[in-house]
Amino acid sequence: MPSLPRIRTRRGGAPAGPPEVAARPRLAELSSDGLTWIHLESPTQEEAQLLARRFGWHPLDVEDVMSRRQRPKVDVYSDDAEGRGYLFAVLHFPVYDKAVGRLNAGELDVFLGPDYLVTLPAVDLRPVSLLFRRCSDSEELRHTLFTRGSGRLMYEVLDDLYDYCFPILDKIGFKLEQIDEAIGTASEGARELVQDIHRVKQEIISYRKIIKPQRPTLRQLEREVERFLPEDLELYFDDIVDASERIWDLLDNYKEVVEALEDTNESLISHQQNDILYVLTIFSVVMLPLTVLTGVFGSNVHFPGFGTTTGFYVSLALYVVVIAGMLGFFRWKRWL
Repeated sequence: MPSLPRIRTRRGGAPAGPPEVAARPRLAELSSDGLTWIHLESPTQEEAQLLARRFGWHPLDVEDVMSRRQRPKVDVYSDDAEGRGYLFAVLHFPVYDKAVGRLNAGELDVFLGPDYLVTLPAVDLRPVSLLFRRCSDSEELRHTLFTRGSGRLMYEVLDDLYDYCFPILDKIGFKLEQIDEAIGTASEGARELVQDIHRVKQEIISYRKIIKPQRPTLRQLEREVERFLPEDLELYFDDIVDASERIWDLLDNYKEVVEALEDTNESLISHQQNDILYVLTIFSVVMLPLTVLTGVFGSNVHFPGFGTTTGFYVSLALYVVVIAGMLGFFRWKRWL
């Protein structure tokens, strides 16, 4: 992506004075074969208004661009007296947020006109930036994409974005495979395993929240974008819809897998706890009659053999007989 002009700040040694009121907007623009592509990340109010005046956008669309909290949607504006009809779309794509350690929705605002395409991502969407850079560096690629019209160029942008979604799904699938292999292998890592399952489950839920509201939007986009296509590209945008459906199907499968892994892990933990309680119960039941016997022999009354060595050994022998008898009974009942 070409370097963009930035606001220059005064440093030490520069004469003091009032700051510059207006700075040149950051506009990254490519033009070829009668088509213009403008790519601008996180535009300011001034930059959005400048583009709106240039292309004749509705003020509500500019407000949607600046709000950053829009659901996926498609708005189509018919040609006015100057023939400036256009399509405005808000789309969301998964972006890993390092600050919170999970997937968030990266918003992409798209303006599509007969002779222009404007992409305004709210965050850095690498596929769009890389495609813009490739078109900037390669005149041949720029000619190949731009000569087919704005609708085809928009397809290339969306195709790269959806191709970028599948590696994220592959990582989630790999994590699920690791969790599946780790379940039941090490009891000391049970807490870490539960945390891993929780993190993967959160990623799947976040991904589903991003993709689900966009599915009907893509179908609407497929219908509305035809007016900006110089050739029949219905199959191309149908491929975008198919990619979205494949992503949704994979997320559904992953949702079922992670829920099954969670249930299996909980069952294993419950089984381990039951084994521990089982052993403790056996000890408690075996010790119960011994407690009764020691209570009897420890009472302040004289019994046969009281105060003799023989009585002591008889007591020990009785304890052993009781333990052996109870263990034999448990074995006969197949409780051991």
